[in-house]
Amino acid sequence: MEVFIHHIYEFEKGIRNLILHTISPKHLEFVKKRLKSKGISYKIYEISNGNYNVFFGSKSCIDVIKKIGKSNLSRYTAEEDFILGIMLGYDRKKQCERYIQFKEKENLKIS
Repeated sequence: MEVFIHHIYEFEKGIRNLILHTISPKHLEFVKKRLKSKGISYKIYEISNGNYNVFFGSKSCIDVIKKIGKSNLSRYTAEEDFILGIMLGYDRKKQCERYIQFKEKENLKIS
């Protein structure tokens, strides 16, 4: 939970606008209470192994996650994956390379 607390700190200091944090079910209520008490927007998705992906941060970023509306990250399109990576603050060049790889794989499937 130390990493989760540090992620909140980074959000509050303006270092990050969006955070993705994976937790076990035993931490779910603690995470919800902490985010609610701090007035931080969030969206939680249960993942296949029983854990939870917790997206939290600015309301506009969480609204984008909600609009995408996919609980499984593996179902994101190449464009959605690219947007998410940029929003999470991942290296832009690497996200561009990742996007190109996704699109090349798509093209191979179509051919």
